[in-house]
Amino acid sequence: MPDLSFLESASAPVTDVVAQVEALAPLRRLPDPQLVAAATRAWSPNTIRAFLSDLKLWDRWCRQRGLIASQADADAVAAYLRGLAGIEQDPRNPLKLRAAATIERYLVNIGWAYRMAGLDDPTAPPLVRLELKALRKTLGTRQRQARGLRYKGEVVDLDDAPSGVCLAHLLKACRRDMLGARDRAFLLVAYDSGCRRSELVAITCEAIDGPDADDAGTLFIGASKTDQEGRGAFAYLSPATMAAIEAWRKAGGIARGPLFRRVETYFDGTVRCVGEGALHPNSVTLIYRRLVRAAFAKKLLGTMNEAELERWVSAVSSHSIRVGVAQDNFAAGESLPAIMQAYRWRDPKTVMRYGARLAAKSGASARLAKRFGAQ
Repeated sequence: MPDLSFLESASAPVTDVVAQVEALAPLRRLPDPQLVAAATRAWSPNTIRAFLSDLKLWDRWCRQRGLIASQADADAVAAYLRGLAGIEQDPRNPLKLRAAATIERYLVNIGWAYRMAGLDDPTAPPLVRLELKALRKTLGTRQRQARGLRYKGEVVDLDDAPSGVCLAHLLKACRRDMLGARDRAFLLVAYDSGCRRSELVAITCEAIDGPDADDAGTLFIGASKTDQEGRGAFAYLSPATMAAIEAWRKAGGIARGPLFRRVETYFDGTVRCVGEGALHPNSVTLIYRRLVRAAFAKKLLGTMNEAELERWVSAVSSHSIRVGVAQDNFAAGESLPAIMQAYRWRDPKTVMRYGARLAAKSGASARLAKRFGAQ
């Protein structure tokens, strides 16, 4: 009988993954429990959440089709792919259409589950691989990109005045109370460090060193999406950012522990208190969108109308400042290796995708058009 003693001290994510894989396994018994335990220790929290979510979607689809998930074959997986891509939908149980990258993630996680359950992987046969190739042609492989929040907006020259939705205007839109102090520090740290949302909310007071003789500081970033081993990295914090952090800590009475916390307010909007725990990662997008609306209300966004505002708000995400940082670095003439090193990117394709639109506006064709347009 398999040794399941490791479950006695396992965390909730481990037991959740075990339960999901056990549901597939013959006689609901894992052939190698240690493999499942090792996988959950190696995976990041986001990977575990995606694995559990993807398996639940697959199981629901199988049930709706009258299939037993553990007996599903390549034909079933291929039909699932066609449904996700909108190529072939069941009118009784239509699937929400997904991007190619999301569908590929589903396949990876489904395959992992079957292999860990000791079953043949139904995602491996050539039929599934060919269906995946076909849906890439149908859907395209370009991923939806968060709208970049640059420091001064869509300016050609970084010395130009701020324009439209940009970090400079969001900073001006911050309130003049404790909530505003938190928001201002949050925006500046996000821009200086280029942190992902999980990294931002994990920042502690102890991770910040400084100010130094130039009033600047450094932020130590521990384990993250691209650093599961926890080697850590350092990010520069400007004098303005260090001053904003100090103002927030003083206003919130924060001596140690999580730096960015929830600021609770009364119904009339006045500040009630500061929470003890760190912000939730989902709060990041909400903060950015609230400040975009505040900037619009204060007439900082020029001639933007409400329809344009709503398009902007829907395009902003927790990744927007990280995208904007990359775009500003390209505009400043920084090299790709320097940008990747400073902001902890591993895939150069990702960074180049963020700079693609900016490159089009300042590339050879744009320069040639301006030259002839001036004549």
